[in-house]
Amino acid sequence: MKKKLVLIGIGILLVFLLLLGTYKLMNSRTYQLFGGLTKQVETNQKVVALTFDDGPTDNTNQILSLLKEHNAKATFFLIGAEIEKFPEEARKIAEEGHQIGNHTYSHNRMIFKTPSYYKEEIEKTDQLIQNAGYKGEIDVRPPNGKKLIGLPYYLNKHKRETITWNLEPDTFYTTVSDKVKYVTENIEPGSIILLHPMYDKTGQALQTIEGILQELSKKGYTFITVNELQDLKDKKQS
Repeated sequence: MKKKLVLIGIGILLVFLLLLGTYKLMNSRTYQLFGGLTKQVETNQKVVALTFDDGPTDNTNQILSLLKEHNAKATFFLIGAEIEKFPEEARKIAEEGHQIGNHTYSHNRMIFKTPSYYKEEIEKTDQLIQNAGYKGEIDVRPPNGKKLIGLPYYLNKHKRETITWNLEPDTFYTTVSDKVKYVTENIEPGSIILLHPMYDKTGQALQTIEGILQELSKKGYTFITVNELQDLKDKKQS
């Protein structure tokens, strides 16, 4: 009886460790089992990638105006279903020279799905991005950064990387000043900043973007796209 209880206990512990490992892998910003992952690029140049998840929405034009005012380029990880609702906004992002990335079609979690599901979510959104006039390389960012095996395997098979981030002010802070301070104090050359301004109706998200643009510009940083950051990495390795 005692031996049986010990074996049961060991079994429960192993299941717990397996679940914990799966959870950590699913949420990791720095590691996945297949293919490349970029959360930041090592460089001596004072460049940074500002990235916006979700949308497009009717907030897009205000974001674009801020970027234009500060002569900054950004990367917009757009949702396919939202591109269908706001095609003109997606087209304007491309026209103004920003990068458009793939944030899946439905924004569902990309875990525990079939291979055909990953394929459809990515390729349907790729087509919508291209229909919007974007002609560059399309990077992919999973919704909420969550991925396990299926999506990384699909991307690796098609020689595409997963893009995450190393600075996420919206996750840790609620006020504009705290978000801007967090980014300013933790910025490094080659950082990728994640923001979620698309659905904000208070104006605070726009204030956060403006504050980051102003403060990092004062520190001598230039805002470029994720693709441009990756080009710096490729040149360094070659």
